[in-house]
Order: sequence, then structure tokens, then C-alpha cells
Amino acid sequence: MKFRKADEKDALRIWEIILQAKQQMREMNSTQWGDDYPTRDTLQMDILKGYGYVICDESSKVIVYGAVCFDGEPAYDSIVGRWTDNFPYVTVHRLAVADEKKRQGMAAKFIREVEKLCLQREIRSFRIDTNFDNIYMLQLLEKSGFEYCGEVIYPRGARRAYHKSVEK
Repeated sequence: MKFRKADEKDALRIWEIILQAKQQMREMNSTQWGDDYPTRDTLQMDILKGYGYVICDESSKVIVYGAVCFDGEPAYDSIVGRWTDNFPYVTVHRLAVADEKKRQGMAAKFIREVEKLCLQREIRSFRIDTNFDNIYMLQLLEKSGFEYCGEVIYPRGARRAYHKSVEK
């Protein structure tokens, strides 16, 4: 398995994975993502800005996608609650796993790879948010050692906010 930055040639496969995730959310009655988010344009901007990262399998097929942002999230500035520190941080948005690789620890692997990026950049704080009804992400955050900090508000609604200190 290889963790790397996404590039233009990955865009179609990333979109397929996002569509699979949207379908799964609909089936679970989750309101996290809708038809209008994320869009192909959102993913294109992720790639252009260098936020997009993927995990590829042994045949180089993209199986996980996420946007990894080291330059902050404006919604996190006004948390209803309290972050555990005020250090520079990383966040992940739009994390999705291909259907054929779900429930195999791939999302947790993505999180661990982002933690390695943090250590390389000397970032010790990892913030992330998710919808109240995104059961799989809530379980992932708990298993990955994230601590609930409160709520952040987006135009689409409130999200549960989590923090984890990144250790060597």
C-alpha cells in the first residue's frame, strides 16, 4: 500500500469513491454529505491546492481519499466547546474508502499516515470533525484516540469536533 499526494490522473477514481461514500451515507440516513457536497469541483480544488491524498493498493489503484489541510479550518476558530491546545494543526476532510476495501482498517491507516506527515512537519495537533450521524467516522475517531471537544458550525450545520495530540 502506498500513501501519496493525489494528482489529476486520480480524479475520476476519487470521484467514484466519493459517490460510493455518498450512497453509503444515504443508505444509513446520514445527512453529512448530499448531492451538492462534495462536488467534483471541490475535489479538483483539493488536488490543485495539494490537499488531496490517496492510499493505493498493490496494483496502484486508489482505494482511499482524503483532503489533508495544514493551513487551518475557519470553522474551527469559533468552536462551541474548547480545543485542547492552540498549536498549529492538521485536519482531514472528505475521507472516503472504496467499497471493496471498507471495514479493512483503511481509514485508520489513512489517519496514521497523516500523523506521520504531522511529525515530518513538526505539527503535534490533529483536529477533525464529523456529522452526528456518521457512525463509521465516529467509531474511527474513538478507536484512533481522538477526544471530543465540542461543536463547529458550517453553513450546512453543526459537526462534532475532535482533537488528538500527535506523538512520536
